[in-house]
Amino acid sequence: MTAPPATAAPDLHGHGDTHGHGTRRGYLIGFALSVVLTAIPFWLVMTGVLQNAQLTALLIFACAIVQIVVHVIYFLHLTTKAEGGWTLMAFVFTVVIVGITIGGSIWIMYHLNANMMPMMPAEAGR
Repeated sequence: MTAPPATAAPDLHGHGDTHGHGTRRGYLIGFALSVVLTAIPFWLVMTGVLQNAQLTALLIFACAIVQIVVHVIYFLHLTTKAEGGWTLMAFVFTVVIVGITIGGSIWIMYHLNANMMPMMPAEAGR
């Protein structure tokens, strides 16, 4: 005799997570912080409050970094406790690899002109 399908595989459609997901309060806090961290750079650029363009760019970059942290904490739920810290370690590894790739690409593009072969005078006239 076989068991009914409901008891044969009770967790057939489960995702296997045992940790808690975000709460409504957590999502609302993350949303509010994201809106504020988006509105601040928009306001800085549209009103021209700061005359120094470098300071404006620095503040926009700082807001972007803080917003990344907000998203990682409130929406991706990456903590040192989740899955024994392996999820956070994988995220850090990914960030390092992406940073190396972007930094290396920028470095190569910056130095391409200096490493190009000079043009011969006969080719310059073409």
